[in-house]
Amino acid sequence: MIGVAPPAYDPAAPTTAHTLPVGAPTTVRAYVAELFQRHRRAFLLLVAVNTVAVVASMAGPWLLGDLVERVSDGARELRLELTAGLFVLALLVQAFFVRQVRLRGAMLGERMLADLREDFLVRSVGLPPGVLERAGTGDLLSRITTDIDRLANAMREAVPQLAIGVVWAALLLGGLVVTAPPLGAAVLLAVPLLVAGCRWYFRRAPAAYRSEAAGYAAVAAALAETVDAGRTVEAHRLGHRRVELSDQRIREWTAWERYTLWLRSVLFPVINVTHVTVLASVLMIGGVFVLQGWIGVGQLTTGALIAQMLVDPVGLILRWYDELQVAQVSLARLVGVRDIEAADGDASVAPDGRDVRADKVRFGYREGVDVLREVSLGVAPGTRLALVGPSGAGKSTLGRLLAGIYAPRDGRITLGGAELSRMPAERVRSHVALVNQEHHVFVGSLRDNLRLARADADDAELWAALGAVDADDWARALDDGLDTEVGSGGFALTPAQAQQIALARLVLADPHTLVLDEATSLLDPRAARHLERSLARVLDGRTVIAIAHRLHTAHDADVIAVVENGRITELGSHDDLVSADGAYAALWRSWHG
Repeated sequence: MIGVAPPAYDPAAPTTAHTLPVGAPTTVRAYVAELFQRHRRAFLLLVAVNTVAVVASMAGPWLLGDLVERVSDGARELRLELTAGLFVLALLVQAFFVRQVRLRGAMLGERMLADLREDFLVRSVGLPPGVLERAGTGDLLSRITTDIDRLANAMREAVPQLAIGVVWAALLLGGLVVTAPPLGAAVLLAVPLLVAGCRWYFRRAPAAYRSEAAGYAAVAAALAETVDAGRTVEAHRLGHRRVELSDQRIREWTAWERYTLWLRSVLFPVINVTHVTVLASVLMIGGVFVLQGWIGVGQLTTGALIAQMLVDPVGLILRWYDELQVAQVSLARLVGVRDIEAADGDASVAPDGRDVRADKVRFGYREGVDVLREVSLGVAPGTRLALVGPSGAGKSTLGRLLAGIYAPRDGRITLGGAELSRMPAERVRSHVALVNQEHHVFVGSLRDNLRLARADADDAELWAALGAVDADDWARALDDGLDTEVGSGGFALTPAQAQQIALARLVLADPHTLVLDEATSLLDPRAARHLERSLARVLDGRTVIAIAHRLHTAHDADVIAVVENGRITELGSHDDLVSADGAYAALWRSWHG
């Protein structure tokens, strides 16, 4: 068969990415089975209600066939009133149960969709923090937004409708066999054609739909990047190159769109021919059987009507199965997080003290490439430690290791003698907190955003936390105070205000050990200096590990560790390191002028 070939592979396209995994077929099947077990009762009730509706729908063909049979036999008493009454009763029963089918199918779909969202969110929260750090928020958000949206129609309608279609078709075939057993074989004449067409289509459709979705994502990414970097594109006169890239991505996407359309243009005629074949074979073979006297005219009438009714469930099955091919891609992305070992930790591992230690730690983001090499460090409780060094030296990576975000490749990071990598994530977070320049303001009230750190905090504690980070002035000036809606669609917070909210959460969480990585980077130097002094009062007595990009932070620290090329090369107080006239002294002179 000649048709449109799938687009050729683009050698310029990226072949690797740090993203969360896509679920293997076994993982997807296991999750679907688990989902069915959770909703087994609702699913079986849907099947039962659908069974009654289908049986009621077959009453009309049976009554009409019986009437034709009595007419052909020359019966004088046709009992039309009884036949009409039974027909109306069957219609009423069918209408009632069809409504129940639609209602219960929609409810089942919504419940499964809600379970899918909740499962993905719960599983994502339980992932090792390092996994999410490497994958980035973009991949995670695209799964819980775009992929959920793609799955919504399938979960709400495809799964229930597919179950309805299968039960419907099975009961109609059963009714045909019961009513006129010889006609059951006539339906089988169309089965090879339908199986061959569907097998041809479904061997090609899943990969094509995956490529189509990827092509659309590439178009959206190219356009978004061009818009976001519009000034840069204009300044460097890159407009024509961006247009060419967008045109290329659109061509690739539309090529896959044409290919999937061509696949459907082959499948649908095959389905139509199948429907015609079923009805024609029933009429022709049934006509021969009637002439031979093997079945009656009424049986042929009933059989032909039931055969005609098979068009709807078969079309329903194929339509929604095709929809599931598209949804399967998104489902595999959502359940892919189940293939990652969750950071459950050992609940019996608990710290005995507050001292933080790194013992001969080695770590790298890629196999064979170490960012940190043989790092050993001890931080006593209540110490303010500053990590300084040139960009790319490994100080932010060391800070994340000390916060329990990453686990070392070799060596140990301990808190009170307990390895952070073996502790449950929730326990680590109750002792150690990481605050960096990345922050988020959720849609909701200012009060709700602050209570993310401690749900039982009262208003007085919330205002105290805002005051501790110099945010109470602008917060009290809001029209509704703590009830002011912030986030997307609400009061527009500046980046500095959003960072102050993140720091106020830190005050409310009250951990005994803090890792601060550019926690005041969005404030101007004078405001940042003032805020750090305010925080110093709040954080007095706590262990603070600060990745110092501004050396006045290091100046105020008790101990300074200089990180160069993945190693700690100097360790001491500000005065001692300046007197030593080493790497820190050179940094201080260049920064201080």
